[in-house]
Amino acid sequence: MLPHIRLTTTSLAAIALVASPAIAQQDIPSAQPQNGTVYVGEGQLPQPAPTAPAQTAPAPTSTPGGTVFQSSPTVQTVPTDYFATAPAWTQGQAEALLGYIANLGNEGLFPADYTPAELEAAISAGDGEQLNEVATRIFTMVALDLRDGRTEMDSRRQWFVRDPDAERLPIKPLLEEALTTGDIIAALDSLNPVHPDYAVLKQMLMETPESETEKRDKIRINMDRWRWLARDLGRSYLLTNVPEYQLRLTVNDKIVRSYRTIVGKPGRTSTPQLAETVEGVIFNPTWTVPQSIVVGEGLGAKVLNNPSYAKAKNYKAWKNESGMTVVVQQPGPTNSLGMMKLDMPNPHAIFLHDTPAKNLFDTDNRAYSHGCIRTDRALELALTLAMVLGEVPKEEAVEISKSGKYTKVPLKKEIPVYITYFTMAQDIDGEMRSFADIYGRDEPVLASFKAPRVAKDGRRVTDEEVVAIENPGL
Repeated sequence: MLPHIRLTTTSLAAIALVASPAIAQQDIPSAQPQNGTVYVGEGQLPQPAPTAPAQTAPAPTSTPGGTVFQSSPTVQTVPTDYFATAPAWTQGQAEALLGYIANLGNEGLFPADYTPAELEAAISAGDGEQLNEVATRIFTMVALDLRDGRTEMDSRRQWFVRDPDAERLPIKPLLEEALTTGDIIAALDSLNPVHPDYAVLKQMLMETPESETEKRDKIRINMDRWRWLARDLGRSYLLTNVPEYQLRLTVNDKIVRSYRTIVGKPGRTSTPQLAETVEGVIFNPTWTVPQSIVVGEGLGAKVLNNPSYAKAKNYKAWKNESGMTVVVQQPGPTNSLGMMKLDMPNPHAIFLHDTPAKNLFDTDNRAYSHGCIRTDRALELALTLAMVLGEVPKEEAVEISKSGKYTKVPLKKEIPVYITYFTMAQDIDGEMRSFADIYGRDEPVLASFKAPRVAKDGRRVTDEEVVAIENPGL
């Protein structure tokens, strides 16, 4: 029986309006300075080579459906955080920075990390080169941690999200504008995450007594995790919080639908943290069984030698040109991927999909999978995306889902999907809650907080091994 799509017409229209090709993972310039570059700050982006002037975009045109803004090829420089010479500061601007540092505890950071005594000494020495260099360096340290997070990359376990904020919010022009306007505080505040959870966590931290160390630590850990993501996640996106076992479809910071999830078992099959783009919806997927099961568990021989078993499990098997046995489970209600999967290409082979074992959604602790995200009411989600973002008429989408045939529906408006890990967050009902640290990922972050601050080294994702998930399991 097909699910009843309970999204209102207004909600569907909102999703369609705000969804756009997502910038989830980008090609990031190498974080290596060019020869001869003089800069103030930590390992960041190189100065760009000279480029041609940007072309002027065509004027917008009016249509019966509204104004259409046409785009044209644009050659742009890569934003950089490097300075050939430290810009000039006044003592008043440096004092504003010093005051900001004193209040960084409210942002879950640690004022002592930013050497306030050194800045104070430079202010006392008066305007000049020393003040310029010290204030610029300390401003850069504060801005980096507000924008990218204090936690060094080695302590972000299984964190493969490439944060685009270094390109979107480069520090050099931010500081130059702040020194021009004189508003140092506003410049730094502009780097804070805009997601409502961050503001709620910040308020909780301010209201939590210093004596409640464990609670304050947990708040800080999860405030920093918001900085590891893009400052602005977009107006329309899918977000799943692994320890919460929930997926939400969010529009304008409002959850319009939520779905229970099953995530990876702790250990080698734990679910990594990713930011990807959903490019399409696959109805009635096939499952190509990995060789670790075909050979290692003897499934290939069993399917080839037992036709009745193969038929009952909906398997087809053959030997390819190299003699390797290939086993593919055909579409159907018993398929390990269920009736749908989201097409979100990534090297981890992680995706959201249906499952025939729906009884597992009724359990509380749902860390059963081999890494992928099994989604409750998955067909409802698939139909919603196909209709709203794939622009497939409802009757056609339902017919495709019922056909029993493998069908990929590309999304004309792609949508970002964030696989996150928050042990303190607002739940789907808007209540701030703590969640079990099922993968033990809080402790490394806390340890990094208790250690001296580590200068940024230019890395944007963890160096941990990428383990492609072979078996979605049941």
